[in-house]
Amino acid sequence: MSPAAVPPVGARIRQARLAHGTSLRALAREIGVSASLVSQIENGKSQPSVSTLYAITTALGISIESLFDAGEGTAATAVTAPATALTAGPGTAPGTAPDPAPGTVLHALASFAADPGRRIGPVVTPDEREVLELDSGVVWERLGHVPGTHVDFLQVTYRPGGASSSSGGLMRHAGTEYGCLTSGELILTLGFDEYTLRPGDAVCFESTTPHRYRNDGDVPAVGTWFVSTEMFSDT
Repeated sequence: MSPAAVPPVGARIRQARLAHGTSLRALAREIGVSASLVSQIENGKSQPSVSTLYAITTALGISIESLFDAGEGTAATAVTAPATALTAGPGTAPGTAPDPAPGTVLHALASFAADPGRRIGPVVTPDEREVLELDSGVVWERLGHVPGTHVDFLQVTYRPGGASSSSGGLMRHAGTEYGCLTSGELILTLGFDEYTLRPGDAVCFESTTPHRYRNDGDVPAVGTWFVSTEMFSDT
C-alpha cells in the first residue's frame, strides 16, 4: 500500500471541527499539537498518527467511525474529497462526485468504520478488507462489523520503526481494547510499564490508560485488535 492510498480523513476532521464550533487553534491547543499540524492534516498534506486521531476525536466528542461515515445525515456527507481523489466518469453530472467503483480505495473509504447499521461480513476475505493507512507506519484493516455495535475489529500492522505516536507520547481514549500479536514483535508501553509482545501474546486493558505501541524490529508486527467503544463520550 502506498501513501497515496491514505483516505482523505483531513476533510472529514475539518467538517467535524466546524460542526462542533471549535477553531483550528483551539483544537490544536486542546490536543497539544501545533495549529500548523492540524491545518496540514485537514488539508491532506499530512496524515494523523493513531494517537493524534484518537486525540482529535476525543476533543471533538465524536467516534473514530464517524470520521469515515459517508452515509446520509452524517457530518461527512457535506465533505467533498480533493479533486485529485475523485474523477467524474461517464454519465456523472458536472460538479457531482461519482460513486466509487467497488474494490477501490475510495469504495472502502465510503464505508470504513462507518454506518453502524451496515453489516460487514459474516465472512470477510483478505481482498475484501477496508484499509486505512495512518502516519508512522501503521495500517488498519477492518475485519468485520455487526450492526448496532460500537467496536473496531481490526488487523493492525506496525511496519519496522512504526509507532502509534511519532512524537513518543502516550495516548489515551475511550473504550477497552483486546489484542493478540500473530507475527513480529511489538513494544507496548502501558502506564509506567513496558512489555515486549511476541507472537501469541495477548493484551487487554482500559484504553483510558496511557499507552503506546511501537515496532523496534526489522519485520512488520501484525496482530488482531478488538477495541470496544461502547462507553464513548465527549468527556
